[in-house]
Amino acid sequence: MTEVVNKSRLLWACRRGMLELDVLFIPFVKEAFDDLSSADQFTFQRLLTCEDPELFAWFMGHKVCPDAELAKIVDVILKRVKV
Repeated sequence: MTEVVNKSRLLWACRRGMLELDVLFIPFVKEAFDDLSSADQFTFQRLLTCEDPELFAWFMGHKVCPDAELAKIVDVILKRVKV
């Protein structure tokens, strides 16, 4: 069973308390989210439930994400930004 993603809600969830995260997530959703597999889309949505300090540490390379699925999405986003 496939769940239709509400892009407006997803974009709203991408608005964080940290500008550094906003500039990663919002363009990613607008430009690359649709290209992810449904499993990776679900994982990205799960990533958005994490706390900002955790996310910031993972994206800045201060800590390694302990969840392999989330770490994969972090890597996908970082590789896309470093084009």
